[in-house]
Amino acid sequence: MFEFVRKHMKIMQFVLFLLIVPSFVLFGVQGYDSMRQKGDAVAKVDGHEIMQGDWDEAHRAEVDRLRQQMPNLDAKLLDSPEARYGTLERLVRDRVMQSAVLKSNLLVGDQRVARELQNNETIASLRGADGKLDIERYRQLLAARGMTPEQFENQVRNDLAVRQVITGVTQSGFTPPAQANVALASYFEKREVQVVRFPTQEYRARVEATDAELQAYYKDHPEMFQAPEQASIEYVVLDLSAAQKGLAINEADLKTYYEQNASRVGDQEERRASHILVEVPKGAPADVKQKARARAEELLAQVKKAPDSFAEVAKKNSQDTGSAAQGGDLDWFRAGTLAAKPLEDAAFALKAKGEIAGPVESEYGYHVVKLTDLKAPQRRTFEEMKPELEAQMRKEQAQKKYAEAAEAFSNGVYEQSDSLKPVADKLKLEIRTAQAVGRTPQPGATGPLANPKFLQALFSADALERKRNTEAIEIGANQMVSGRVVQHQPARARPFEEVKAQVRELVVNAKAAELARKDGAEKLAAWKATPASATLPGPESVTRMDRGRQPPEVVEAALRADPGQLPALLGVDLGANGYAVVKVNRVLPREAPAAAQAQQEQQQYTRAWAAAEAQAYYELLKDRFKVQVLVAKPKEGAAQ
Repeated sequence: MFEFVRKHMKIMQFVLFLLIVPSFVLFGVQGYDSMRQKGDAVAKVDGHEIMQGDWDEAHRAEVDRLRQQMPNLDAKLLDSPEARYGTLERLVRDRVMQSAVLKSNLLVGDQRVARELQNNETIASLRGADGKLDIERYRQLLAARGMTPEQFENQVRNDLAVRQVITGVTQSGFTPPAQANVALASYFEKREVQVVRFPTQEYRARVEATDAELQAYYKDHPEMFQAPEQASIEYVVLDLSAAQKGLAINEADLKTYYEQNASRVGDQEERRASHILVEVPKGAPADVKQKARARAEELLAQVKKAPDSFAEVAKKNSQDTGSAAQGGDLDWFRAGTLAAKPLEDAAFALKAKGEIAGPVESEYGYHVVKLTDLKAPQRRTFEEMKPELEAQMRKEQAQKKYAEAAEAFSNGVYEQSDSLKPVADKLKLEIRTAQAVGRTPQPGATGPLANPKFLQALFSADALERKRNTEAIEIGANQMVSGRVVQHQPARARPFEEVKAQVRELVVNAKAAELARKDGAEKLAAWKATPASATLPGPESVTRMDRGRQPPEVVEAALRADPGQLPALLGVDLGANGYAVVKVNRVLPREAPAAAQAQQEQQQYTRAWAAAEAQAYYELLKDRFKVQVLVAKPKEGAAQ
C-alpha cells in the first residue's frame, strides 16, 4: 500500500486537495478553530447543542457579575463544581425558554421595550436634570459590558419575550384560603413531646477496643487513612496591578481628558425637600389604597392653600416616623439616593423652591412633596479633579496594556512550556512558589490556589508527567495564571501506627453508638410493654420553626407520628450521636395569627404554589424540547 502511495503521489495530493479544500470553503479556518475551541457538547435543547465553550463563557460572565456585586465573596464558592453546574442549569433553562418563545411566536413591541428601558434604574441614573439621556455615557456603560446599544435592547426584548412564557402560569396561580389554611396549619403544627436521649458519649467508658479490632477497621476502611496527593509548584499571575507597573500619565493628556468630559466632571445637583406620607401596607386591597389616596389629596389641598403650614401638617399627619418630627424634612439629597424613587423623581421635577406636588405613589404609600431648596451643580477645577482623572486614565491604560500582555502571556507559557522564567522575564512578573498543593483548595487558600480550575490543570497528565506549564487560565476579571509542577508526591496509605489513635477513636465511637442504640431500643420495648414504668422528663413543645433543644431527627419523627394514635412511644436512631425515645403526647393547636400575619402567610403560600406550578411547566417544556444534560451532576462536596 505504501508503495502505491509513493508511486502515485501526485494523484494522492489531488485527492486530498479535493477532500480538504471544500471543507475550508464551506466552514473557513476560523470555523475549524471555533469548533476546536468550543470543545464537546455538554447539553442538548431542541436538537441544538450547548458546547463546553458556551458553558465556560457563561460561567465566567456569572462569576464576574457576582464578584462585582459581592467583592468579598469566597472565590471557592464561585468556581466550585456545584456553582459551575448551576450555571449550566441556568444556561439550559435560557435555551428552553428561547425555544418556547420561538415556537409560540411571542413578540415584544418597540413601545414595550421603551417602557422597560425607561424603568431601568441604571439607565435612569444617566439622565440629566432635563430628563434627557446622556447617550455617550450610555454607550460607554454598555461597552464596558461588551455590548452595543442595539445588542442590549435586543437582550431586553428577548428577556421580555421569555418572561411572557412563564408569566401566564405564575400570575394565574390561585389557592383558596381553605386549602392554604390546611397546609399552613400542618406546617406550623406543634406537638407536645417527652424525650429521653441515649448519647453515644455516655457509653464510651464501657467500650474496649482490641488491637485486632483496630487492625480490622483499618483494613476495611483504607480510604479514610490516606495521605493526600501533594505537589510543590511554581506559578505566575498576570493581572491589572502587574499591567499598571511602569505606567506614566502625561499631564497634558489629563487636561485634554478633563476638557473632553467637562459635562461629566461637575458636582451633581442637590435638592432639599419635605414630604407627608400616607402609608399603604404592602398588598393592601384597592379600597384601602383608594382611601389613602383620598387622604393624601386632602392634605395636598390643605398645604397648597397655606404653603407655610407644610411643616406643621407633616408633624401631625405624616406616617413617615423618620421625618415627621422634623416637619417632613428629607435633608439634602442627590439623584439616585432616596429609597422611594417616585418621590425623588417628583422632587427633581419641581422647578422652584416652595413648589408642592402630589399625591405621588410609591411602594410606601402616597406622598405630598415640597421643594424647600436646591443647589445648582458646579464644575470642579482641573486640580480638584486631577487625582480622580489620573486614577481613571491609569485604569484605562492598564486595561489596554493588560489586553496586549494577556496574548503574550498565553503564547509564552505554551511556546516555552518547560519553564515559566521566559514569560516572567518578558512581562516582568514574579515567579511564586507553593508547597503541599492538593487537587482541591486547602482551607484558607486564596487567589489562584483557591481556584479549582487551576488546580485541576496542575494535576493533569501533561503537567504531572511531562512537567509542562499549564495553559493560561482565566481565574477572574483581568486575571490569568499559569503554573508548573516542580515535585509531585502521589497519594499513599498512611501506616497503621501513624493513624492508630484516629482508628481507636472511630472504633470506640462506633461501638459506643451501638451500645446506645441497643440500650435505647430495650428501654423502648420495656416502656411500651409497661407504660407506667417509663421514666420520662417533663413535656415540651416542638415545631418545624422552633425545635428547641431537640435534634432534627427527633422533631421530624414527632411530627410524622399518626395524630390518631397519640399518645405514642417512638424510637429514633441518631446515628453516630446515639438514640432517643420520644413520647408524642398530643397535637397542640396553633394560636390564630394576627390578621396582617395571616394575610402575609397566605400570600407566601400562593407565591410558593405559583413557583411550584412554574417549575412543573418548565419540566414539561424540558420534555417537549427533549433536553439532555450530558455531564454528571456533582455530588455534594465533590472537587472539580
